[in-house]
Amino acid sequence: MKGLRKAMKLFRAFLASILVALAAPAAAEDWSGAYAGFSFGYADADGPNGSSGSDTSFGPHVGYDFDFGNFVLGGELEYNRLSLGLSQNEGSLDSTTRLKLRGGYDFGSALGYVVVGAARAETSADDDTAAVYGIGVAYPINDRFVISGEALRQEFDDATQSEGGLDSNVFNLRTTFRF
Repeated sequence: MKGLRKAMKLFRAFLASILVALAAPAAAEDWSGAYAGFSFGYADADGPNGSSGSDTSFGPHVGYDFDFGNFVLGGELEYNRLSLGLSQNEGSLDSTTRLKLRGGYDFGSALGYVVVGAARAETSADDDTAAVYGIGVAYPINDRFVISGEALRQEFDDATQSEGGLDSNVFNLRTTFRF
């Protein structure tokens, strides 16, 4: 229940940031360039035999975006550290590294985007690679500082003690500095 409350708080903060971004007056934004930042979020996972767990996640990200007018395309490398213990003695999810392709629409005051890519999970049982997909919204505070939120999904095939699948959801709030 405690994990659900954390998730709901993060989700409310994510929705509030979207509403603020959409309520702000539209201004031309150039998203091109390199960026680096830090994320803090909530992760939950479901594994075999009814196992599950949740924990906070945090870590750095770096990337580069290309602005094509209303369309923005970019790539990003992200690392999330966590200590998500699974019930039923299925082990723990210790970290996730993601290589992501981001594509989105520039709304003027915010960037809405989708994410596809690859994720690598490090667990106490075995490491595994899976596809990652999700959505996000980014809002520039000024010409260098951006806040954003992402909801990501990964479905690992073989990352638990009983060599079963592990489905993971991550909700990240992010701060980013653009160079």
